[in-house]
Amino acid sequence: MFPFLQIIQLILQSFLGAFLDPQFLAVFLVVLVLIAVQYRRMEKARESFFGRVPRRIYPNVLAATGFGLLGGLAGSVLMVLIGLTISESGLIYLWPVAILLMLINMRFLCFAYAGGVLALANLMLGFPDINIPQTMALVALLHMVESFLILVSGHLGAVPAYLKGHGGKVIGGFTLQKFWPIPIVVLAVMTGGMVENGINMPGWWPLLKPGVPGNPQDLIYALLPVVAGLGYGDIATARSPQEKSRLTAIFLGAYSIILLVLAVLAQQSEVLALVAALFSFLGHEAVIYAGRRIEIRGTPLYVPPERGTRLLDVQPEGPAWRAGLRSGDDILALNGETVIGRDGLNQRLSGLAWPVVVDYLSHATGKRRKTTLQPPGPGLNWGLLSVPEEDEDQYVELLTTGPLGRWLQQWWGKIRS
Repeated sequence: MFPFLQIIQLILQSFLGAFLDPQFLAVFLVVLVLIAVQYRRMEKARESFFGRVPRRIYPNVLAATGFGLLGGLAGSVLMVLIGLTISESGLIYLWPVAILLMLINMRFLCFAYAGGVLALANLMLGFPDINIPQTMALVALLHMVESFLILVSGHLGAVPAYLKGHGGKVIGGFTLQKFWPIPIVVLAVMTGGMVENGINMPGWWPLLKPGVPGNPQDLIYALLPVVAGLGYGDIATARSPQEKSRLTAIFLGAYSIILLVLAVLAQQSEVLALVAALFSFLGHEAVIYAGRRIEIRGTPLYVPPERGTRLLDVQPEGPAWRAGLRSGDDILALNGETVIGRDGLNQRLSGLAWPVVVDYLSHATGKRRKTTLQPPGPGLNWGLLSVPEEDEDQYVELLTTGPLGRWLQQWWGKIRS
């Protein structure tokens, strides 16, 4: 039997060696640039709330790259051990279908929907020629990696926003958006000849059998590096960004495990393959629906308190941040004088050039505390963003409908009228 540790060693060698390949490195850098553009856009949105020059995005990009490398390595190990092959996973069809579905709704730019559509088309029409268990396993494993990345870093860099909540009331919240470059090592089936660092094992491996003719145990597998990108989008209104990302990671992790089990079982019959195909997008929709329902139906966290004013966000490394104030804290008084609402806070701080003693209720501890707020430097502000007031009329519209989706809505509206 091929030693397990030798498999890991070959994966690690292929993973690290990929960055010595100019072609692979060029693709990876292109993905990294695209991700950097997204982080730049997010940083501009964040800084528009505080009226300051956007911060450098390099720390965010470097952090995303580090987490992406870690997730890619973990995903590579899982994909190779399960026996996922790039030639049978339908990857060549997944991207075009995902982009087409994106024109209907932005959230459909996900392999969960594209994979399910391709699997159903294969079962009903016989086209395209894909291995359904392999395609479903690819969807499951990518979402498994995504759930891990959301768990460890999905809350980082959350952008504050005023959102329309349940009942049409404007509330405070955060938009959670993350992007990761994912280098992964996958298998390619070699039906003849020898290949450098090839794998040929009998017995338990691979868990997913290839569809090529012959005995799977006699085939030779090559390790090939490819570049992917993962993204995460969510909102947090009834809980903190960290709590929301943790909840989403749990839901998505459960979805990916169930789909992976269904992918393995799909090798047994077309009925089980149909179940896996339906669960691919229906299960993903259930994850989105459950997350949104729990958030929107929950008690809003970022709304005006009974006393003082509540902070939606605090500018990192700003005067308020250095004084210990954090998102969710309630400012009760400045220099012993009670603060009433957002306007009261802004008026009291406007033009001050000396330290201010702040009485506040800590959201993290639930205890009342005091701190001294040092004045900002020239051209800077205090780094505080309060929650929206009840009469707030400006908010962010979270529209995900694509151009094709909007056209279909207009067409359906004309038919109904």
